[in-house]
Amino acid sequence: MDCQFTFDQESGKVPISASMGPEFIMASKLYKHCPLMDVELGKMLVRPNLFFVEELSKKSLLTQERYGEMKRCYVICEEDETMEEEFQRYNIEKSPPDDVISIAGAGHMVMLSKPQQLCSLLLDLAQKY
Repeated sequence: MDCQFTFDQESGKVPISASMGPEFIMASKLYKHCPLMDVELGKMLVRPNLFFVEELSKKSLLTQERYGEMKRCYVICEEDETMEEEFQRYNIEKSPPDDVISIAGAGHMVMLSKPQQLCSLLLDLAQKY
């Protein structure tokens, strides 16, 4: 693939950022099931993403204390090939939300691959909570 990684200057082993290239985006990963126009727009907006490795190694960001009283729902994107369902369920187990809902056929960019289903789901959740 055409992804580029930047590594920690000291260790040279831990990647600190990544740029996902257009081939990665086109290869049914990030924009799976999205309209071609959205894929092309996504390619124009590519920029490096930081991993925050050092910050994440020090403390968990997914704790009950950090969320407080906020109601949370996790939307499983069943066709996400970037964060596969097993990893999504791991996140759910580590920080259980109030609701878990799946969207069949949704890729990583659910707001582009299944916008009507996501909007309907968000409206239902707004009424519920």
